[in-house]
Amino acid sequence: MSKKAIMFDMDGVLVKSEYCMRHSAILALKEWGLTAEHDDFIEFTGMGEDSFIGGVVRKHGGEYVTEMKIRAYEIYDQLAGGIVEVTPGTKEMLMELKKRGYRISVASAADLVKVRINLRCIGVTPEDFEAVVTGSDVEKKKPHPEIYLKTAAKLGEDPTNCIVIEDAVAGVTAGCSAGAVCVGVPGTFTLDELKEAGARYTVNSITELPDIIDSI
Repeated sequence: MSKKAIMFDMDGVLVKSEYCMRHSAILALKEWGLTAEHDDFIEFTGMGEDSFIGGVVRKHGGEYVTEMKIRAYEIYDQLAGGIVEVTPGTKEMLMELKKRGYRISVASAADLVKVRINLRCIGVTPEDFEAVVTGSDVEKKKPHPEIYLKTAAKLGEDPTNCIVIEDAVAGVTAGCSAGAVCVGVPGTFTLDELKEAGARYTVNSITELPDIIDSI
């Protein structure tokens, strides 16, 4: 049976927001007397902001509190319009997939507040998707498959009939563990790293997705 349900990761796929999130977190952590650097965050990419920020805090010998994340999101909201880079062709690609009859959804490890900001940057709304599941909706973050299992359930689909679009190793691991077919897009990780994590297909640009997905 043709796979008609698509579950998109957000950060690094639909938008390039890692720099803005790292920068926001760095500014926020300064208010707690912690000096973080951009490279500190790389190993925690794709795992949700509690791990993304909390891991760096602990790396620097601090104690993570959720107020750090809340403050980082406040700064992110202020900066996103000028810093978050929408992946070229994103809105057009999403609309083309819908036109071809695909059911599109978002499954992002980020909290809902950040997902809404990013969708605003793209020029779409949660209502443009059949399901939007975020880190606010799950207990176990990627690489655990919970978010993709929950998204598939909201779509009313078996995960094996779904396609996951991911740019992070943790996300590919989560999608594959859920039983979905994973397509890797380049971002923080190389295509070879994503293939090694389990991505069955890869693309160089998200504009290639409609035709690749048609072949799956």
